[in-house]
Amino acid sequence: MPELAPFEYGLAVLAMGIRLCLESLSVLCVVAGLLSTLRLSGLLRRQFWRNEPPFTRIRLTFGGWLSLALEFQLGADIVATTTSPSTRSLLQLGAVALIRTFLNFFLAREMEMEQRLEQQTQGAQAESTH
Repeated sequence: MPELAPFEYGLAVLAMGIRLCLESLSVLCVVAGLLSTLRLSGLLRRQFWRNEPPFTRIRLTFGGWLSLALEFQLGADIVATTTSPSTRSLLQLGAVALIRTFLNFFLAREMEMEQRLEQQTQGAQAESTH
């Protein structure tokens, strides 16, 4: 099957390019999450102690960005594994998938609890004003 060699090479080059793009997006998500978290916490506005949002909200914001970064990282690992399925790349893929799954599960639970708490607080404030 020597006639497949150019196609395999082309696929490998394409996969490397896609993997690089996905890994770059992953890094950009972490940076965007960091900047978003700093802005939310007031560190970028020099108002850290004034009107500070709840710690949980800050943590969930950064966690959401990390979750998105892990999605891109998982995509990059899937692309890499399809072109060279080594034991190492399969273990990496499994580890990232496992971390992403746990992070997303607990992040979704915490966001749901935070929304309920916020709704209860708003309901209590509305009742107290009437």
